Amino acid sequence: MGGGSSSKYSCGSASETLEWIHAIHQFLTPYSFLINAHVVNFFNDRLWEAIDEDWIDCLKNEPVDHLLQIPSGIFQDHWPPSLQQFVIALGSLVLPRHQAGLQSILANMGMTSLDSVLTQGMNMKKKHEVEVLSAVVDSIANSVGADTIVDVGAGQGYLAQVLSFQYQLSVVAIDSCSHHGNVTNARAERIKKHYAAQMRKSGSGSRSLNVPKTVTCRVMSADMLKAVNDMLLYEDDVQRPQQIGQSISQPSHAGLHKRRLPSLCDVHNESSFVLAGLHACGDLSVTMLRTFLECKEVKAVVSIGCCYNLLSEEVCESSSSQCGFPMSTGIKSAGLSLGKSSRDLACQSAERWRVMGKDAGLHNFELHAFRAAFQMVLYRYYPEVLIRSLAIGRQGKALRRQQQRRNLESSLHPEKDDKAAFAMEKDSLFQGISSGETTISDAINSVDKYSLFEKFCKSGLCRLDLKPLPDVNFKEVWEEAAPFAEFIGPYWSLRAALGPLLETLILLDRLLFLQEQGSSVEAVMLPIFDPVLSPRNVAIIAKKRN
Repeated sequence: MGGGSSSKYSCGSASETLEWIHAIHQFLTPYSFLINAHVVNFFNDRLWEAIDEDWIDCLKNEPVDHLLQIPSGIFQDHWPPSLQQFVIALGSLVLPRHQAGLQSILANMGMTSLDSVLTQGMNMKKKHEVEVLSAVVDSIANSVGADTIVDVGAGQGYLAQVLSFQYQLSVVAIDSCSHHGNVTNARAERIKKHYAAQMRKSGSGSRSLNVPKTVTCRVMSADMLKAVNDMLLYEDDVQRPQQIGQSISQPSHAGLHKRRLPSLCDVHNESSFVLAGLHACGDLSVTMLRTFLECKEVKAVVSIGCCYNLLSEEVCESSSSQCGFPMSTGIKSAGLSLGKSSRDLACQSAERWRVMGKDAGLHNFELHAFRAAFQMVLYRYYPEVLIRSLAIGRQGKALRRQQQRRNLESSLHPEKDDKAAFAMEKDSLFQGISSGETTISDAINSVDKYSLFEKFCKSGLCRLDLKPLPDVNFKEVWEEAAPFAEFIGPYWSLRAALGPLLETLILLDRLLFLQEQGSSVEAVMLPIFDPVLSPRNVAIIAKKRN
């Protein structure tokens, strides 16, 4: 066995970043057929035939554990040399994702374990993310002397509340959903009451408590952030700022005396801000970076992106185009583009594949085989529905994610293994695979998969509001597909291995966009979370130099 991701490239300057980007593009170009493939058409289009025959013949007999390690850059010594070289080259180009030693990189950063009051309602992943990111944001805010943190895409306000109560920072929580604002306010009030009661008991009740202010903005853009002043215009003088308990996106209590709050981009305002986004979705992460540059009161930005599949992309006619990708002049000038399949694939996580486990991996490949065979059913018996955008696979994804969470939690809490095993038995689509099976071929041929496939098809037809036709022959379709189902694991593993590289390309584009601003901006890219707990773990951190 060999390999493991270890990039030989650097992104310390714009020229180095651009060199890395060009190397990625050069590597990816011959594999565009793999990136742009629609795996639902795996059997219809015989997609495995486009892969090197030696690779497929080798990988179809490999244990599932070995397939799941390919996206992490790990290969086996007996694999064909060309396949080994493919995996090695991938590893040299992918941004390393091991969690950085933040306390040695960021000045005066102090990580504090959060108590049960602040973490109520958070799962293990969210607790880890909020605990780390809040400490990072606090360090950055102190380094630039910022007055206020703007939590962009705040959701239920977990990050905003920790920054307010734990770090005593002034925070504005912005989200597009008014319900999230109401939940944030209600939760903040409960936390405030708890800490106020504690302070009264300890005799320190005079200390004020910061509470996040919430803003609902249904159209989130650079213009919205620049105009946030219009949504934070007034505050009741009869209330203390810490006691605002509703969204202030729309002024209330008409007739009461109001006073003006600071604006983000008011030229007369001396306040300074840090934009923070924990997995700000799609273009929102891009908007944050642009707003950081456009608004002089924003002194720093800490952005962790996600949902690359939702990025906007167009053929940019000028460097001023506001598409989500590309951002940088360097990539625009080179004429590089991604396309929807690339953006979707960039969401694949090598770490999640590696820790998936043999059983979950087999389930994963089996579901892809079922979905591709179901596409044959649609093509043959329901061709009219193929012109629609189909989404019938969520049932499989939901079950798969449940099992991934169980695997992760059982690895951290072994005492829960028995409960996890019992829960797994209830996942009907996952029944029938014995623990002794190690390859796709073993799993496909070991039990009567047809009955599970038929169940999958009937469920899929129901989700599409279709009824089984009298002449539908599910068994015939499965018998045609089953002999080639052993190829879907190798195919998907090779394709998924390109995902982290595509994500690296997207992140480097954002970093290069900031580096192209010259000496006025200091920008770095750091993996701040444990990648197993939080696969989207790379933060782009930028500060304006005085």
